[in-house]
Amino acid sequence: MKPFMSFGKMPMANGFLDKKNFKKEFFYNLEVGFSKDNYLFQVNDHPKSPHIFNNNYPFYTSKSKYMVRHFKKYFEWVNKKFLNKKSNIIEIGSNDGSFLKNFKLKKINHLGFEPSKNVANFSRKNYGVKVFNGFFNKSNVKKFKKFKKNTDLICAANVICHIPDLKDVIHSIDYLLSRNGVFVFEEPYLGSMFKKVSYDQIYDAHVFIFSAHSVKTIFKSFGFDLIDARTQNTHGGSMRYVIARSGERKISNRIKKILDNEKKLKLNNISSCLKFKKKCEISRKKFVSKINFFKSKGKQIAGYAASAKSSTVFNYCDIGKDKIDYIADSTKEKVGKFSPGKHIPIVPISYFRKNPPDIAILCSWNHKDEILKKEKSFKVKNGIWISHVK
Repeated sequence: MKPFMSFGKMPMANGFLDKKNFKKEFFYNLEVGFSKDNYLFQVNDHPKSPHIFNNNYPFYTSKSKYMVRHFKKYFEWVNKKFLNKKSNIIEIGSNDGSFLKNFKLKKINHLGFEPSKNVANFSRKNYGVKVFNGFFNKSNVKKFKKFKKNTDLICAANVICHIPDLKDVIHSIDYLLSRNGVFVFEEPYLGSMFKKVSYDQIYDAHVFIFSAHSVKTIFKSFGFDLIDARTQNTHGGSMRYVIARSGERKISNRIKKILDNEKKLKLNNISSCLKFKKKCEISRKKFVSKINFFKSKGKQIAGYAASAKSSTVFNYCDIGKDKIDYIADSTKEKVGKFSPGKHIPIVPISYFRKNPPDIAILCSWNHKDEILKKEKSFKVKNGIWISHVK
Protein backbone atom coordinates (compact mmCIF):
# COMPACT_ATOMS: atom_id res chain seq x y z
CA MET A 1 0.00 0.00 0.00
CA LYS A 2 1.03 3.61 -0.44
CA PRO A 3 2.93 4.80 2.67
CA PHE A 4 1.78 8.01 4.33
CA MET A 5 5.02 8.51 6.29
CA SER A 6 8.68 7.55 6.25
CA PHE A 7 10.96 7.49 9.31
CA GLY A 8 14.00 7.21 7.03
CA LYS A 9 16.84 4.71 7.03
CA MET A 10 16.60 2.34 9.99
CA PRO A 11 18.62 -0.53 11.45
CA MET A 12 17.02 -3.58 13.07
CA ALA A 13 15.72 -2.19 16.39
CA ASN A 14 17.15 -5.04 18.47
CA GLY A 15 20.28 -5.34 16.35
CA PHE A 16 22.82 -4.45 19.08
CA LEU A 17 26.20 -5.16 17.54
CA ASP A 18 29.96 -5.42 18.03
CA LYS A 19 32.30 -2.82 16.55
CA LYS A 20 33.64 -5.34 14.00
CA ASN A 21 30.14 -5.58 12.45
CA PHE A 22 29.54 -1.84 11.91
CA LYS A 23 30.23 -2.02 8.17
CA LYS A 24 27.99 -5.07 7.70
CA GLU A 25 25.00 -3.57 9.52
CA PHE A 26 21.64 -4.00 7.77
CA PHE A 27 19.44 -0.98 7.09
CA TYR A 28 16.00 -0.57 5.51
CA ASN A 29 13.54 2.26 4.89
CA LEU A 30 10.95 2.41 7.69
CA GLU A 31 7.65 3.44 6.10
CA VAL A 32 4.14 3.10 7.47
CA GLY A 33 0.79 2.74 5.73
CA PHE A 34 -2.90 2.49 6.61
CA SER A 35 -5.44 0.12 5.05
CA LYS A 36 -8.82 1.66 4.34
CA ASP A 37 -10.25 -1.87 3.99
CA ASN A 38 -9.42 -3.25 7.45
CA TYR A 39 -8.24 -0.07 9.26
CA LEU A 40 -4.84 -1.61 9.96
CA PHE A 41 -1.79 0.58 10.68
CA GLN A 42 1.31 -1.26 9.49
CA VAL A 43 4.96 -1.14 8.57
CA ASN A 44 4.92 -1.02 4.80
CA ASP A 45 7.93 -3.14 3.88
CA HIS A 46 8.70 -5.62 6.63
CA PRO A 47 12.48 -6.25 6.53
CA LYS A 48 13.23 -9.86 5.66
CA SER A 49 17.01 -9.83 6.02
CA PRO A 50 18.48 -10.85 9.41
CA HIS A 51 16.34 -12.94 11.74
CA ILE A 52 14.65 -10.79 14.36
CA PHE A 53 14.03 -13.72 16.70
CA ASN A 54 17.12 -15.86 16.99
CA ASN A 55 19.21 -17.88 19.44
CA ASN A 56 20.08 -14.77 21.48
CA TYR A 57 16.96 -12.63 21.60
CA PRO A 58 17.94 -9.75 23.95
CA PHE A 59 14.67 -9.36 25.85
CA TYR A 60 13.60 -11.11 29.06
CA THR A 61 10.16 -10.31 30.50
CA SER A 62 11.33 -11.22 34.01
CA LYS A 63 13.72 -8.23 34.00
CA SER A 64 10.68 -6.08 34.80
CA LYS A 65 8.95 -6.68 38.16
CA TYR A 66 6.04 -4.63 36.86
CA MET A 67 5.55 -6.98 33.89
CA VAL A 68 5.85 -10.07 36.11
CA ARG A 69 3.04 -8.68 38.29
CA HIS A 70 1.03 -7.79 35.20
CA PHE A 71 1.26 -11.35 33.88
CA LYS A 72 0.18 -12.79 37.21
CA LYS A 73 -2.95 -10.62 37.11
CA TYR A 74 -3.47 -11.49 33.44
CA PHE A 75 -3.34 -15.19 34.38
CA GLU A 76 -5.76 -14.77 37.31
CA TRP A 77 -8.23 -13.03 35.00
CA VAL A 78 -8.21 -15.65 32.21
CA ASN A 79 -8.15 -18.51 34.70
CA LYS A 80 -11.27 -17.27 36.48
CA LYS A 81 -13.11 -16.29 33.31
CA PHE A 82 -12.33 -19.01 30.76
CA LEU A 83 -10.65 -22.09 32.28
CA ASN A 84 -11.37 -25.26 34.23
CA LYS A 85 -9.13 -28.00 35.64
CA LYS A 86 -9.18 -29.97 32.37
CA SER A 87 -8.42 -27.03 30.09
CA ASN A 88 -5.58 -26.96 27.57
CA ILE A 89 -3.89 -23.61 27.01
CA ILE A 90 -1.30 -22.32 24.53
CA GLU A 91 0.78 -19.17 24.72
CA ILE A 92 2.13 -17.63 21.54
CA GLY A 93 5.59 -16.14 22.09
CA SER A 94 6.14 -17.37 25.65
CA ASN A 95 9.52 -15.62 26.01
CA ASP A 96 11.17 -16.51 29.36
CA GLY A 97 8.06 -18.15 30.85
CA SER A 98 6.96 -15.25 33.07
CA PHE A 99 3.31 -15.73 32.05
CA LEU A 100 3.33 -19.49 31.41
CA LYS A 101 4.73 -20.35 34.85
CA ASN A 102 1.43 -19.28 36.43
CA PHE A 103 -0.41 -22.02 34.53
CA LYS A 104 2.16 -24.61 35.55
CA LEU A 105 1.81 -23.67 39.23
CA LYS A 106 -1.94 -24.31 38.96
CA LYS A 107 -1.28 -27.62 37.15
CA ILE A 108 -3.07 -26.47 33.99
CA ASN A 109 -1.96 -28.31 30.85
CA HIS A 110 -0.01 -25.77 28.84
CA LEU A 111 2.31 -25.31 25.87
CA GLY A 112 4.36 -22.29 24.84
CA PHE A 113 5.59 -21.49 21.33
CA GLU A 114 8.86 -19.53 21.51
CA PRO A 115 11.15 -19.07 18.46
CA SER A 116 14.18 -17.72 20.36
CA LYS A 117 16.30 -20.52 21.80
CA ASN A 118 17.89 -18.62 24.72
CA VAL A 119 14.62 -17.48 26.31
CA ALA A 120 12.91 -20.81 25.56
CA ASN A 121 15.73 -22.64 27.39
CA PHE A 122 15.56 -20.13 30.26
CA SER A 123 11.84 -20.80 30.74
CA ARG A 124 12.33 -24.58 30.82
CA LYS A 125 15.30 -24.43 33.19
CA ASN A 126 13.91 -21.85 35.62
CA TYR A 127 10.18 -22.60 35.61
CA GLY A 128 9.90 -26.10 34.17
CA VAL A 129 7.24 -25.05 31.66
CA LYS A 130 6.49 -26.94 28.43
CA VAL A 131 7.84 -24.96 25.49
CA PHE A 132 8.23 -25.72 21.80
CA ASN A 133 11.22 -23.86 20.35
CA GLY A 134 9.73 -22.64 17.09
CA PHE A 135 7.29 -20.23 15.50
CA PHE A 136 3.54 -20.42 16.01
CA ASN A 137 2.36 -21.37 12.52
CA LYS A 138 0.17 -23.97 10.80
CA SER A 139 2.96 -26.46 10.14
CA ASN A 140 4.19 -26.36 13.75
CA VAL A 141 0.82 -26.48 15.53
CA LYS A 142 -0.07 -29.64 13.58
CA LYS A 143 2.69 -31.41 15.52
CA PHE A 144 0.48 -31.25 18.62
CA LYS A 145 -2.58 -33.32 17.76
CA LYS A 146 -3.87 -33.42 21.36
CA PHE A 147 -4.50 -29.66 21.16
CA LYS A 148 -6.47 -29.85 17.90
CA LYS A 149 -9.94 -28.32 18.43
CA ASN A 150 -9.27 -28.98 22.12
CA THR A 151 -7.67 -25.74 23.33
CA ASP A 152 -9.84 -23.59 25.59
CA LEU A 153 -7.46 -20.64 25.66
CA ILE A 154 -4.81 -19.35 23.28
CA CYS A 155 -3.13 -16.27 24.67
CA ALA A 156 -0.44 -13.79 23.67
CA ALA A 157 1.02 -10.51 24.86
CA ASN A 158 2.96 -8.07 22.68
CA VAL A 159 3.47 -10.82 20.11
CA ILE A 160 0.78 -10.76 17.41
CA CYS A 161 1.96 -7.34 16.18
CA HIS A 162 5.32 -9.02 15.44
CA ILE A 163 3.94 -11.64 13.02
CA PRO A 164 3.70 -10.55 9.35
CA ASP A 165 1.46 -13.45 8.26
CA LEU A 166 -1.73 -12.79 10.21
CA LYS A 167 -3.69 -15.20 7.99
CA ASP A 168 -1.48 -18.10 9.07
CA VAL A 169 -1.85 -17.10 12.73
CA ILE A 170 -5.65 -17.09 12.46
CA HIS A 171 -5.72 -20.42 10.56
CA SER A 172 -3.51 -21.90 13.30
CA ILE A 173 -5.86 -20.57 16.00
CA ASP A 174 -8.83 -22.05 14.12
CA TYR A 175 -7.05 -25.46 14.00
CA LEU A 176 -6.49 -25.48 17.78
CA LEU A 177 -9.39 -23.66 19.41
CA SER A 178 -12.28 -25.62 20.95
CA ARG A 179 -15.82 -24.66 19.94
CA ASN A 180 -16.27 -22.41 22.97
CA GLY A 181 -12.58 -21.50 23.31
CA VAL A 182 -11.16 -17.97 23.23
CA PHE A 183 -8.10 -16.26 21.85
CA VAL A 184 -6.93 -13.45 24.16
CA PHE A 185 -4.13 -11.11 23.15
CA GLU A 186 -2.91 -7.69 24.17
CA GLU A 187 -0.88 -5.25 22.09
CA PRO A 188 0.18 -1.59 22.03
CA TYR A 189 -2.96 0.37 21.14
CA LEU A 190 -3.18 2.70 18.15
CA GLY A 191 -5.25 5.23 20.09
CA SER A 192 -2.62 5.47 22.84
CA MET A 193 0.23 5.79 20.35
CA PHE A 194 -1.54 8.64 18.55
CA LYS A 195 -2.43 10.41 21.80
CA LYS A 196 1.08 10.23 23.27
CA VAL A 197 2.88 10.59 19.92
CA SER A 198 4.87 7.53 20.96
CA TYR A 199 6.22 6.84 17.48
CA ASP A 200 8.92 4.66 19.04
CA GLN A 201 6.31 1.87 19.03
CA ILE A 202 7.06 1.64 15.31
CA TYR A 203 10.02 -0.52 14.29
CA ASP A 204 10.84 -3.66 12.32
CA ALA A 205 9.43 -6.14 14.86
CA HIS A 206 6.19 -4.18 15.33
CA VAL A 207 4.64 -4.92 11.95
CA PHE A 208 1.16 -3.83 13.04
CA ILE A 209 -0.38 -1.39 15.52
CA PHE A 210 -3.93 -2.53 16.20
CA SER A 211 -7.18 -0.78 16.99
CA ALA A 212 -10.50 -2.38 17.90
CA HIS A 213 -11.72 -1.55 14.39
CA SER A 214 -8.87 -3.43 12.72
CA VAL A 215 -9.09 -6.46 15.05
CA LYS A 216 -12.89 -6.75 14.65
CA THR A 217 -12.74 -6.44 10.85
CA ILE A 218 -9.84 -8.86 10.31
CA PHE A 219 -11.15 -11.64 12.57
CA LYS A 220 -14.73 -11.31 11.29
CA SER A 221 -13.57 -12.29 7.80
CA PHE A 222 -12.31 -15.60 9.27
CA GLY A 223 -15.47 -16.48 11.22
CA PHE A 224 -14.58 -14.95 14.59
CA ASP A 225 -16.12 -12.24 16.79
CA LEU A 226 -14.37 -9.60 18.86
CA ILE A 227 -16.35 -10.22 22.06
CA ASP A 228 -14.50 -8.01 24.53
CA ALA A 229 -11.68 -5.46 24.80
CA ARG A 230 -10.07 -3.94 27.88
CA THR A 231 -7.53 -1.12 28.16
CA GLN A 232 -4.14 -1.90 29.76
CA ASN A 233 -1.38 0.35 31.10
CA THR A 234 1.45 -1.75 29.69
CA HIS A 235 3.75 -0.40 26.97
CA GLY A 236 2.45 3.12 27.38
CA GLY A 237 -1.12 2.10 26.61
CA SER A 238 -2.32 -1.27 25.31
CA MET A 239 -5.58 -3.04 24.58
CA ARG A 240 -6.49 -6.61 25.52
CA TYR A 241 -8.73 -8.23 22.89
CA VAL A 242 -10.90 -11.34 23.38
CA ILE A 243 -11.81 -13.34 20.27
CA ALA A 244 -14.31 -16.23 20.00
CA ARG A 245 -15.90 -18.22 17.20
CA SER A 246 -18.80 -16.30 15.65
CA GLY A 247 -22.03 -16.70 17.61
CA GLU A 248 -20.52 -18.84 20.38
CA ARG A 249 -20.20 -16.15 23.05
CA LYS A 250 -22.00 -12.95 23.95
CA ILE A 251 -20.40 -9.71 22.73
CA SER A 252 -19.69 -7.25 25.57
CA ASN A 253 -21.30 -3.80 25.55
CA ARG A 254 -17.74 -2.45 25.85
CA ILE A 255 -17.11 -3.20 22.18
CA LYS A 256 -19.70 -0.72 20.90
CA LYS A 257 -18.40 1.98 23.29
CA ILE A 258 -14.80 1.46 22.18
CA LEU A 259 -15.73 1.43 18.49
CA ASP A 260 -17.80 4.62 18.90
CA ASN A 261 -14.88 6.32 20.62
CA GLU A 262 -12.51 5.22 17.85
CA LYS A 263 -14.86 6.74 15.27
CA LYS A 264 -14.78 10.04 17.16
CA LEU A 265 -10.97 9.91 17.12
CA LYS A 266 -11.08 8.87 13.44
CA LEU A 267 -8.93 5.80 14.08
CA ASN A 268 -10.84 4.20 11.21
CA ASN A 269 -9.68 6.93 8.84
CA ILE A 270 -6.32 7.93 7.38
CA SER A 271 -6.89 11.53 8.50
CA SER A 272 -5.85 10.53 12.04
CA CYS A 273 -2.62 9.08 10.59
CA LEU A 274 -1.78 12.31 8.78
CA LYS A 275 -2.39 14.24 12.00
CA PHE A 276 -0.07 11.81 13.80
CA LYS A 277 2.60 12.38 11.12
CA LYS A 278 2.62 16.14 11.78
CA LYS A 279 2.84 15.56 15.53
CA CYS A 280 5.83 13.22 15.03
CA GLU A 281 7.68 15.90 13.09
CA ILE A 282 6.98 18.49 15.81
CA SER A 283 8.03 16.01 18.52
CA ARG A 284 11.33 15.32 16.74
CA LYS A 285 12.17 19.04 16.48
CA LYS A 286 11.42 19.62 20.16
CA PHE A 287 13.43 16.62 21.34
CA VAL A 288 16.46 17.47 19.20
CA SER A 289 16.31 21.09 20.43
CA LYS A 290 16.21 19.89 24.04
CA ILE A 291 19.25 17.65 23.52
CA ASN A 292 21.15 20.44 21.76
CA PHE A 293 20.31 22.89 24.55
CA PHE A 294 21.69 20.61 27.28
CA LYS A 295 24.76 19.86 25.16
CA SER A 296 25.42 23.58 24.61
CA LYS A 297 25.44 24.00 28.39
CA GLY A 298 28.17 21.38 28.69
CA LYS A 299 25.89 18.74 30.20
CA GLN A 300 26.72 15.06 29.99
CA ILE A 301 23.84 13.05 28.51
CA ALA A 302 23.28 9.31 28.71
CA GLY A 303 20.48 6.90 27.91
CA TYR A 304 18.86 4.52 30.39
CA ALA A 305 17.60 1.10 29.13
CA ALA A 306 18.73 0.08 25.65
CA SER A 307 15.24 -0.63 24.33
CA ALA A 308 14.17 -1.46 20.80
CA LYS A 309 11.98 1.65 21.00
CA SER A 310 15.02 3.87 21.52
CA SER A 311 16.48 2.68 18.20
CA THR A 312 13.60 4.37 16.38
CA VAL A 313 13.98 7.58 18.40
CA PHE A 314 17.75 7.98 18.05
CA ASN A 315 17.80 7.14 14.34
CA TYR A 316 14.71 9.18 13.42
CA CYS A 317 16.04 12.17 15.41
CA ASP A 318 19.63 11.59 14.21
CA ILE A 319 21.02 11.57 17.74
CA GLY A 320 24.32 9.73 18.04
CA LYS A 321 27.40 9.29 20.21
CA ASP A 322 28.41 12.92 19.65
CA LYS A 323 25.42 13.83 21.86
CA ILE A 324 24.95 10.74 24.04
CA ASP A 325 27.93 9.23 25.88
CA TYR A 326 26.41 5.82 26.60
CA ILE A 327 23.24 3.85 27.23
CA ALA A 328 23.00 1.86 30.47
CA ASP A 329 21.28 -1.52 30.48
CA SER A 330 20.98 -4.64 32.63
CA THR A 331 20.69 -7.22 29.82
CA LYS A 332 23.93 -9.19 29.40
CA GLU A 333 23.24 -9.74 25.65
CA LYS A 334 23.39 -5.96 25.14
CA VAL A 335 26.15 -4.81 27.51
CA GLY A 336 29.49 -4.34 25.75
CA LYS A 337 27.82 -3.86 22.39
CA PHE A 338 26.68 -0.76 20.51
CA SER A 339 23.23 0.59 19.70
CA PRO A 340 21.74 -0.10 16.26
CA GLY A 341 22.52 2.52 13.64
CA LYS A 342 24.01 5.20 15.91
CA HIS A 343 26.58 2.94 17.61
CA ILE A 344 26.27 4.38 21.10
CA PRO A 345 28.12 2.14 23.59
CA ILE A 346 25.98 0.00 25.92
CA VAL A 347 27.28 -0.16 29.49
CA PRO A 348 26.04 -1.94 32.65
CA ILE A 349 23.67 -0.18 35.07
CA SER A 350 26.49 -0.20 37.64
CA TYR A 351 28.42 2.23 35.39
CA PHE A 352 25.45 4.62 35.35
CA ARG A 353 25.34 4.59 39.15
CA LYS A 354 29.08 5.14 39.56
CA ASN A 355 29.31 7.72 36.75
CA PRO A 356 25.92 9.44 36.70
CA PRO A 357 25.36 11.89 33.83
CA ASP A 358 23.71 15.27 34.22
CA ILE A 359 20.83 14.23 31.96
CA ALA A 360 19.37 10.74 31.56
CA ILE A 361 17.07 9.86 28.67
CA LEU A 362 14.32 7.42 29.63
CA CYS A 363 14.64 5.08 26.66
CA SER A 364 11.97 2.82 28.20
CA TRP A 365 9.64 5.66 29.20
CA ASN A 366 6.77 3.17 29.53
CA HIS A 367 8.57 1.74 32.59
CA LYS A 368 9.12 5.21 34.06
CA ASP A 369 7.70 4.54 37.55
CA GLU A 370 9.69 1.34 37.97
CA ILE A 371 12.94 2.95 36.77
CA LEU A 372 12.59 6.10 38.89
CA LYS A 373 11.91 3.99 41.96
CA LYS A 374 15.01 1.90 41.24
CA GLU A 375 17.23 4.93 40.56
CA LYS A 376 16.17 7.32 43.34
CA SER A 377 19.78 8.35 44.01
CA PHE A 378 20.09 9.85 40.50
CA LYS A 379 17.58 12.61 41.28
CA VAL A 380 19.16 13.15 44.72
CA LYS A 381 22.41 13.95 42.87
CA ASN A 382 20.49 16.59 40.84
CA GLY A 383 20.19 14.36 37.79
CA ILE A 384 17.45 15.22 35.30
CA TRP A 385 15.28 12.65 33.52
CA ILE A 386 13.95 13.47 30.06
CA SER A 387 11.99 11.66 27.35
CA HIS A 388 10.68 12.33 23.85
CA VAL A 389 7.21 11.46 25.20
CA LYS A 390 5.51 13.97 27.51
